[in-house]
Amino acid sequence: MTNAHSLQEEEERYQTVLGVEPSGKGALEALITGLHDESWRVRRAAAEGLRRLPAQAEVAARLVSVLGERGETGARNAAAEALVGLGDAAVAPLIQLLAHSDPDQRKFAADILGQLGRRSAEGALVGALADPDLNVRVSAVEALGHVGSEVGARAVEHLLKEPASLLRLAALEALAQLQWPPPLPVVVPMLTEPPLRRSAYRVLGLIPQMAATELIIRGLSHESRSTREAALSALGTQVGVVDATLRSEIDIEVRTALKRIPDAVAFVSKAFEAEEVSLRAGALAAAGALREASLAVQVAEAAREDRLLREVIRTLSRLGSDAGRELLGRMAELSLPARAAAAQALLELADPSYVPALSALLEWAEDDLRAVAVKALGRTQSQDAVRPLVMLLDEPALAGAAVRALGVLSGGCREAVLRGLEETMERRPSPAAVAAFAHAGGVTALPTLRRLARAADPLLRAAALDSAVDVDPSVGLELARGALVDESSRVRAAGARAVGRVGDKLASALLKRALQDEDIAVQLAAVEALGECGTTERVPDLEVLVTHPDGALAGRAVRALARISIVRPDVLREAAHHADAEVVKAALQAGAVSAEGVALAIELLGHSGWDVRAAAARVLGDSGGKECLNAVRIALESEQDTLARRALSDAADRLSRR
Repeated sequence: MTNAHSLQEEEERYQTVLGVEPSGKGALEALITGLHDESWRVRRAAAEGLRRLPAQAEVAARLVSVLGERGETGARNAAAEALVGLGDAAVAPLIQLLAHSDPDQRKFAADILGQLGRRSAEGALVGALADPDLNVRVSAVEALGHVGSEVGARAVEHLLKEPASLLRLAALEALAQLQWPPPLPVVVPMLTEPPLRRSAYRVLGLIPQMAATELIIRGLSHESRSTREAALSALGTQVGVVDATLRSEIDIEVRTALKRIPDAVAFVSKAFEAEEVSLRAGALAAAGALREASLAVQVAEAAREDRLLREVIRTLSRLGSDAGRELLGRMAELSLPARAAAAQALLELADPSYVPALSALLEWAEDDLRAVAVKALGRTQSQDAVRPLVMLLDEPALAGAAVRALGVLSGGCREAVLRGLEETMERRPSPAAVAAFAHAGGVTALPTLRRLARAADPLLRAAALDSAVDVDPSVGLELARGALVDESSRVRAAGARAVGRVGDKLASALLKRALQDEDIAVQLAAVEALGECGTTERVPDLEVLVTHPDGALAGRAVRALARISIVRPDVLREAAHHADAEVVKAALQAGAVSAEGVALAIELLGHSGWDVRAAAARVLGDSGGKECLNAVRIALESEQDTLARRALSDAADRLSRR
């Protein structure tokens, strides 16, 4: 009953503190009273309430006074928490507190300044390093570990020569936190002092020298497990800062050292279970040096930590083919990050023995993993990889990857690839198979491509034409002439694209008919082809299309004219008044290189579409002069859309600097 009553009273006090109105009279003292409550809930609520009071300087001064109330531990800690919550407003009174006659107050000030993490306190904290009280000096060192720059780091580094081991220990930890490597001769003696040893190894890892590496390697064979772990952690830090050219030398030295340790593999394996990231990084470096395939799964699982991903892939690649087979056999057991890292490493490790396991991986449901398996199959340079890759040519999601993999595979076993593809072309040719066959066969594929250009399936006719252009442009152009009068619009579009890619002098005449095709897809292909081959004879036709009601056709006509570098001002203005915003943006882009385009962009700052206004702002930012600044600022004042405002603000900033 008594306990229930006590809880009720506490709840009432808690609700009272929560109900304090920040702007109300007496709010400050009411919350300060709350800091002295026996309940931590009430004290925390009071500390949070103090952050919301308007007169922050007055609040900070009052909280500093609470820090001096000896015997009120709860209130002092709550005041410290509230001061941290005040942020910048607390810095000045705390710096002033560093000069207090009571060392306990000075220590409190240094501790809170460290938690605040404001660089503006660095000078005062450096001054506190000369405090007569050791505890204050240690707190100042620890605080500088959070806020120090080069100035603070150099000041802390001087303390490594102090006789007090507590001070040197704090200095080592602060330097490790600041990533500031001290001189190697200063660190070496501390490696032999048990209280300092672990921290000394931490900074030793920051020193990118082989001399430091040798000391780390000695630590790996130390009789004390904690020292070995500290050395391994230092190794993990060092491989992240050392010049890449030294990695091979470090690997050799580490491998030699670890081979002398009977339980080296078990030691490294255990290190992968550590919470400390640098220790796991050291385990990766050690595993890579050992080239121990049995560690492959643990190495891959280290990829759960994003910061270690690059080192994980490097290490897996160094573990060799046995590790790759181990990973392939246990893919189902790996976490997603580990699986992704393993897949990347397999691309480096793949050899002919991987084909069965990679083929099995193709049965997985995850397309990204299957795509990696396809790529790896191409790198095996094995004839056995031909069949699984050819079978994927009918699968839309992986057909493109299979074509590329067969292209890589044909570099080492071209005859096997051609045999596999020829069989497919006889039994069930597909557009992807045609592309792969042309890539692998080259000019020897031309007779087949000519035959397929007359196939019943329009997809095959179009694919044969596309591939023939790649193999022999003259044959491609010959086939394109026939394709432009094909009954299938898909083939006619392919014919137009082929003419554009070849860029023949007769392109203008060949594409004239395609521009008037009844199918919009063929017209689009013809417009793009004219832009690609750069012929000027059809410019009048393109200018007419700029006003076409179909936005896709009008927009491509504008872009084609821009590629040919012929966009007359009146044509540009017509495009800028098109009903389709995409055409207007195409006009802005096309005019960005001319004074007329810049003038048009100023007009379009008032367009009804936010994306057009944003595009106009970007054009002005890229191409406008200072005379455009006023128009941009006026537009910025009335702009309501967030993205358009961002583009206008960026343009105004760039124009104001010209």
